[in-house]
Amino acid sequence: MAKIKAIRGMNDILPDQTPVWQYVESTVRKVLGQYGYQEIRMPIVEQTELFKRSIGEVTDIVEKEMYTFEDRNGDSLTLRPEGTAGCVRAAEEHGLLFNQTRRLWYTGPMFRHERPQKGRYRQFHQIGVECFGMAGPDIDAELLILTARLWSALGLTGHARLEINSIGTSESRKVYREALVAYLQQYKDRLDEDSQRRLETNPLRILDSKDPATREVLVNAPVLDDYLDEESRNHFSQLKALLDAAGVAYTVNPALVRGLDYYGKTVFEWITDSLGAQGTICAGGRYDGLVQQLGGKPTDAVGFAMGIERLILLLETLELVPDYVNNQADIYVTAMGDIATAPALALAEDLRTAMPSAVVVGHCGGGSFKSQMKKADRSGARYAVILGENEIRNQTAGLKPLRDDQPQREVPQAELAAELAKLV
Repeated sequence: MAKIKAIRGMNDILPDQTPVWQYVESTVRKVLGQYGYQEIRMPIVEQTELFKRSIGEVTDIVEKEMYTFEDRNGDSLTLRPEGTAGCVRAAEEHGLLFNQTRRLWYTGPMFRHERPQKGRYRQFHQIGVECFGMAGPDIDAELLILTARLWSALGLTGHARLEINSIGTSESRKVYREALVAYLQQYKDRLDEDSQRRLETNPLRILDSKDPATREVLVNAPVLDDYLDEESRNHFSQLKALLDAAGVAYTVNPALVRGLDYYGKTVFEWITDSLGAQGTICAGGRYDGLVQQLGGKPTDAVGFAMGIERLILLLETLELVPDYVNNQADIYVTAMGDIATAPALALAEDLRTAMPSAVVVGHCGGGSFKSQMKKADRSGARYAVILGENEIRNQTAGLKPLRDDQPQREVPQAELAAELAKLV
């Protein structure tokens, strides 16, 4: 019988990998906590209509990438391809946006049926941050300052650069879209297949094309900045001034856009040059139109998402994961013979009580002295505590360093925790 394997592009996160995930997640949680952001947890399955209305039916995500199915009631459901729509749905449904501001964040798996490659998977994990009820550029700036602080906490300062742009209001973008389409229609036969399709459905996305021939056509295309409304210009100027004052470096990228109508004004990306083609590690912008588009009242909103897999790949590529992160154990307590099993369990508990920050692994399953010491070594522990018949009789324990050549010594059990506290 053939073994059942994981679905392609959906990966197990194994015990030797989870410490890095926990390190990234705890660092993010700490930084967001410093700014007063509150965690929200949404279902991974939503009504398909939520994503059709938010993302749009003529986008690649909805047309090609969503995992959609009918449940037993005949309702169309979808594994979430992104988190913003679900967060807006939850906040609106539970009255979190009524005459108040909100700073929310979430983390969890997202699903898209894409061609799996390094840094891009069919089940992937994101950290998302969403802010509601704040119209000014100050909250845009806070998000970018917050992200810069996160890079600093992870040791990534200097390894990620910030690109920003303003895409104006939906009204000014409509005028620009008409000018862009009129220009591109003249060169339609030189555009790649995806761009020709987008010309009718989502022309701003053509600006993201990587096709060389299309890029050549775009050189002389109308520029969005020439069509910006005054409000958007002022908002963007104030944002740049706030970033300058905060010492956050950035580059204005006129080609940085979002293809969805609910986006407006500020858009941004944090990009690294250390991961090849998968260089975007965080992206976001303002989406003042989305709450209304999903049935709520007009609500100012801005947010971002970052992929955890890609962030971890960057940390590992740059060898920036601290050594302590992969430390699986500090102390390994052995039990030599059946007579030592109960005392060893009790001793391990005493050590955990006295040293709450230490990782104390107790040996289970019996075995010879040699096999137990091999397991102690493989655990990564710095010290082994050895308990046998003689130690029990004398109320002592053997203390053996595992990471240097220091000799084993006997320590009274009553003094063991205090002695280990000096060493670990």
